[in-house]
Amino acid sequence: MGKEKFYITTAIAYTSRKPHIGNTFEIVFTDAIARFKKQMGYDVFFLTGTDEHGQKIQEEAEKAGITPKQYVDNVAGEIKRIWDLMGADYDKFIRTTDDYHELSVQHIFKKLYDQGDIYKSEYEGWYCVPCESFFTETQLVDGCCPDCGRPVKKTKEEAYFFKMSKYQDALMKHIEENPEFIQPESRKKEMVNNFLKPGLQDLCVSRTSFTWGVPVEFDPGHVIYVWVDALSNYINALGYDPEKEPSELMKKYWPADVHIIGKDILRFHTIYWPIFLMALDLPLPKQVFGHPWLLSGTDKMSKSKGNVMYADDLSELFGVDAIRYYLLKEMPYAQDGTITYENIISRYNADLANTIGNLINRTVSMVNKYFDGVIQEECVGEFDDELKATAILAAKNVTAKMNEYKTSDALEEIMILARRSNKYIDETMPWALAKDESQRTRLGGVLYNLVESIRFIAVLLQPFMPETAKSIFTQINAEDTAWDSLDTFGKTKAGDKVGTATPLFQRLDEAKKMEEIEASLLKPAEEVKEPENLISIEDFAKVEIKVGKVLESKYVEGADKLLVSKIKVGNEVKQIVSGIAKFYPPEEFVGKNVAVVTNLKPVKLRGVLSEGMILAASDKKNLSLLTLDKEIADGTSIG
Repeated sequence: MGKEKFYITTAIAYTSRKPHIGNTFEIVFTDAIARFKKQMGYDVFFLTGTDEHGQKIQEEAEKAGITPKQYVDNVAGEIKRIWDLMGADYDKFIRTTDDYHELSVQHIFKKLYDQGDIYKSEYEGWYCVPCESFFTETQLVDGCCPDCGRPVKKTKEEAYFFKMSKYQDALMKHIEENPEFIQPESRKKEMVNNFLKPGLQDLCVSRTSFTWGVPVEFDPGHVIYVWVDALSNYINALGYDPEKEPSELMKKYWPADVHIIGKDILRFHTIYWPIFLMALDLPLPKQVFGHPWLLSGTDKMSKSKGNVMYADDLSELFGVDAIRYYLLKEMPYAQDGTITYENIISRYNADLANTIGNLINRTVSMVNKYFDGVIQEECVGEFDDELKATAILAAKNVTAKMNEYKTSDALEEIMILARRSNKYIDETMPWALAKDESQRTRLGGVLYNLVESIRFIAVLLQPFMPETAKSIFTQINAEDTAWDSLDTFGKTKAGDKVGTATPLFQRLDEAKKMEEIEASLLKPAEEVKEPENLISIEDFAKVEIKVGKVLESKYVEGADKLLVSKIKVGNEVKQIVSGIAKFYPPEEFVGKNVAVVTNLKPVKLRGVLSEGMILAASDKKNLSLLTLDKEIADGTSIG
């Protein structure tokens, strides 16, 4: 019989911008669970990826002067780089612009349409671009989006809708019969009471107001809206396509054991997604776990507030594993966590430098000092039983906590063992035993117990701090690093030699570290890819724009759209030809103060010399001159 499977996913990250440390928590949290399950002997499939379509991305790309695909390629690359930097050991990284995904999305949409779950109508209401969500008038809060608080746009467009109410009772029944389906418990009550019990509205599943998305194959003016597109990544990554035979991966790993998501997208994963799966006649995921947010101090992170931290910056300052530890230790199970530089330094010093780092450094140094690095035989003495019992209990408790996805509680169990081991050093006083030759066997036994306790700590730390665990194994020369080796205290081999004592975490001077952090925050922002049409201030300075007063004006002979005008600019009069006659007859143009580009090379238009350009704005229906709202002397520079 093969291993039991375990399929775990993150929400796919939206490619509108670089993810901050709050976004990064999810990949670290999911990675710790996946690593733990692998160590427990499961056949794990760990999926992550990027959500790359939508109006917001199209608008961001237009602002940047590049195509949406170029834009998402840049951001998806950055997301993958950060996930890799943080040690995420995923099995697949899906992008919603992948060809196989887009094809399956089209087939899913067509299947749902053909079986009558999707119908065509018209949408009129309020739309929030950042949240990609529609709202009714009554759902708005002070006229703004109820989820993010930003302004919404009045929208009216033709759209396809999914009949949500058709599956409402079946979903309610599933939630009642599967109490673990939505976790934590508080999230379940929120979904049932706020959304299901009041009754589900039909869901808009296509858009016509933008083009950056998967086209509806039988109605190309429509693109498939985000939730059908993004949510189906969890099955498409396994090779699902409703028009093909089930793939081997799909047969092996679906249904997902757990979707790890942020609490803000719980509704989409616990209502929309299960209903889509019911319509596709597929099993529902076993659990959806909505984790809390990581706050910057007491506020939600946002660029506008200037309180955003990034994983790569923090890792450079403290190390990857230290940041992984902080994220997993400081985030509670159901309440929001907090991150500040001061808190990171405090946690780093207390737990990593003083407790774990000091324990390993002292122990390995003493084995080298007193026994030339050779690990001695185990022996029984005072305080030993309590240390051994603490180690066995830590292994049992960490396993139980991780099965409930309580990473903070699991790490606290490891810290209890590390603190108990430090206390054991104080109780047995190896330095005193070393002065008495008759206590040499006892000294060897004490150090053996400490090395074995450290082995327990390193094995338990593997899901959370993989590189640190490897370093500890090297220092104590551990051979048995498997999770199931923690059933018995005493797997360390006497006669083996420890390595060199190398400090894992040097204690930080808070004042100096804060100075370093403040200096790093003042560094110039990393270079970003700029649109090709940008000019420098030096380029702009070459353009002379001045106030000009129109002295006379007439039609250009044989060209009813052109005016030729004499315009006074300070001490000189320039002749300028402009295509404004349709909107400004000569008699209306005379006497106006206008903005004139005065240093253009002269050209001839319809045989008439033109020595500059008048600035105007046009939207094809109208043209408006750039005029001044106060009396300014002609010849005055603009800019």
